[in-house]
Amino acid sequence: MAFSPVFSAKGVSIHPDGARTVTRTLPEEVPVAFVFDGTTQAVMMATPADIEDFAVGFALSEGIVEHAGEIREIEVVEHGPGIEARMWLAADRAEALARRRRAMTGPVGCGLCGIDSLDQALRPLPRVTAGLSDLTAAEIAGAGEALRASQPLHDQTRAVHAAGFLLPGTGLVAVREDVGRHNALDKLIGAMARAGADMGAGAVAMTSRLSVELVQKCAVAGCPVIVAVSAPTALALRQAEEAGITLAAFARAGGVDIYSHAHRIRTGASHVA
Repeated sequence: MAFSPVFSAKGVSIHPDGARTVTRTLPEEVPVAFVFDGTTQAVMMATPADIEDFAVGFALSEGIVEHAGEIREIEVVEHGPGIEARMWLAADRAEALARRRRAMTGPVGCGLCGIDSLDQALRPLPRVTAGLSDLTAAEIAGAGEALRASQPLHDQTRAVHAAGFLLPGTGLVAVREDVGRHNALDKLIGAMARAGADMGAGAVAMTSRLSVELVQKCAVAGCPVIVAVSAPTALALRQAEEAGITLAAFARAGGVDIYSHAHRIRTGASHVA
């Protein structure tokens, strides 16, 4: 039986003026195993949708492959309680993975679970040198509202995150949703890679707070700007500064805060202390 991204549940809604029976649409989450050349590399709890995008994005953002073409074949298999995304790698990438094999199990709230040393948590990041001169502050300030208007799964459940790709002068060109914010970003990275799109040409927009693993994934993907509706962590900001990424937050109600590498954004306004 194919997995559905949603589940209908009955409950009782209790308020000061009484109780009533309700039916709610809830987001589903299932274990998704990433299997490379017959060996499981990671198991993530995720929304069972866009699994091929998720698999490719995970392989890219974890450094298992450097580009999508190094994945020779993908097969998505549903069985038992979850889903396997089976991938076969080019010979040199398979050999490299065998040398760094490690187990990872990632619950919804964490994108770094299962790493086997503190050094891996703060791994050196590639410096993003792509520069945008035509992305405006108004565009990134409106990214949160634009994302919210592009979330059919959230409309049903009110319980999932989204990651979108924003092109200057065009708006959102791709959006992916998931119960996990880092899963949504992996799905977006995978979708862009499979489409042959350049992530250096625009910005990633997130519905969540900006935590460090999101900055790390954007750095590996070569995306120069990341913007969210909520706050960044201090560590995420430090990593963005070091990686050359423009980090923007609190994108709501027509405003936005820019915390690092603001030169990429055309503000059209003078600074007010």
